[in-house]
Amino acid sequence: MKTIDLTQTIRENMPVYPGTEKPLLKNATTIAKDGFAEKLITMYSHTGTHMDGPAHMIGGGKTLDDYPASFFTGRGIVITVESGKGLISRDRIERGMAGKGKIDFILFHTGWSGKWEEDSYFYDFPVLEEEAAAHIASLPLKGIGVDCISIDPTGSVAMTNHKHILGSGKVIIENLCHLEELREGDFFFACLPLKIQDADGSPVRAVGMTSSSGLCWDT
Repeated sequence: MKTIDLTQTIRENMPVYPGTEKPLLKNATTIAKDGFAEKLITMYSHTGTHMDGPAHMIGGGKTLDDYPASFFTGRGIVITVESGKGLISRDRIERGMAGKGKIDFILFHTGWSGKWEEDSYFYDFPVLEEEAAAHIASLPLKGIGVDCISIDPTGSVAMTNHKHILGSGKVIIENLCHLEELREGDFFFACLPLKIQDADGSPVRAVGMTSSSGLCWDT
């Protein structure tokens, strides 16, 4: 079995959503001075590779601590999208899911994570067509993930795609990376958030686990 890390590293001066403060990581204690090392970390709940819960956009929506830990693991598929298209269609999703059986998470590989350290990362990335988002909301999934900073365009006020998907009780994982290392087929996906009270979102350590034998995992 191979475990592929799909997570961006949290560090000071990392890319963050425009208008959001960057995280602060302070050495609160050191081994030399205190006998042990400990960091004081200050950051927004949607920093780095993170998960949006329904409460992020939906009044009265579920918070991430409302879900059992098992909700954040399951069978995933990757759907590769041409990054220059700008929109992810319902047809592309249906073709990507055809013949795949029961799926818990759809991860969209656009290649946009290759722009992680560039200003262009924040703009003109592929997003879902509203029809595609509404279709995903109707499916028996746990959530979706993207290798972009959002599933709506930067600066969107309506956040229509978020509201469709979060309104159906699903979660959204943003700022994934290394999706090209996952084959378009059978893998186990895990993306557990921190168990924060009333969490609207949380950083996650997202991983995909693949088997060369073609083994399918029960979830």
